[in-house]
Amino acid sequence: MKIGFFELEGWEQDQITAALPVHELSFSKERITAGSLPERRDLEVLSIFVNSRLDAQALSAFPDLKCIATRSTGYDHIDLAECKKRGIAVLYVPGYGDNTVAEFAFGLLLNLTRHLYRAIDEIKRSGSFALADLRGVDLAHKTIGVIGTGRIGKKMIKICKGFEMDVIAADPYPDAKAAAELGFTYVSFEDLLKRSDVITFHCLYTPQNKHLLNRNNIGFMKKGAYVINTARGALIETGALVSALKRGELAGAGLDVLEEENETKASLSGSAPEGLSEEALQTVALNKELMQMPNVLVTPHTAFNSQEALVRILTTALGDITAFTAGQIVNQVPDGQ
Repeated sequence: MKIGFFELEGWEQDQITAALPVHELSFSKERITAGSLPERRDLEVLSIFVNSRLDAQALSAFPDLKCIATRSTGYDHIDLAECKKRGIAVLYVPGYGDNTVAEFAFGLLLNLTRHLYRAIDEIKRSGSFALADLRGVDLAHKTIGVIGTGRIGKKMIKICKGFEMDVIAADPYPDAKAAAELGFTYVSFEDLLKRSDVITFHCLYTPQNKHLLNRNNIGFMKKGAYVINTARGALIETGALVSALKRGELAGAGLDVLEEENETKASLSGSAPEGLSEEALQTVALNKELMQMPNVLVTPHTAFNSQEALVRILTTALGDITAFTAGQIVNQVPDGQ
């Protein structure tokens, strides 16, 4: 089969070649979007990462396409309805680094509550050992609300328990066995917002949970609470978050993902795409505002980014592709998403 790998760093090529020796392979560091298409269009399998955008227009450029294997757990960068219409199988990586993302999320929380970035930066900039504005808060015995109790969510709960935090969770598919074993309680989403000193997102993005935290419910949150998001940016309505932070209702936010993330990256590099809606342009402007807030930490979608996790991601994706070329479907995106 003709298989194209995109958004590669370079180190992956030997492993890919060894895993797929009888196939016609092509390699690229570039992402795929409707406005940035590769010269080769006869590919039957595409392996991409989260910065590609395979919408109907991009998909139409690949008439022979039979399968997309995204090297990620999230798949909101792929038009699933269009793929279904075209008979294209979409495969994903259901788990690769439960601890990897959870460790990063908790790192953001520790950084926020103890002002680590500000303290380190003050030493580097001025050599000052002054403690002004560096007083933090303990996490022990605080309540954290975990939104999504899949693999990463469960790992986050274990870490939180190690720090003696009280854990509550919200999930449309509660895992009673895990709740009993790990010592947490399921509550409604609204109750979670009202009771939590910290909320942390560990759920997939779907059109149904866009702006799960929004202007209508963010006011339920405790004054002085923190928000952590290492899942997907669109789970949070950016304008509502910015407003709550400005009003002092929230103490801070740690964000590894942003709504309109790729558009924001493009804007910062001076190559903002044309044709954005007014709403998207406003979100990009709000993201830039978030980046400058002293009580907000924005990182470049790097929670997944450990060497061990990247090897696991690639190994899983290669297994999925190998199975597909043999006529089997493994790790297909759940139907109805």
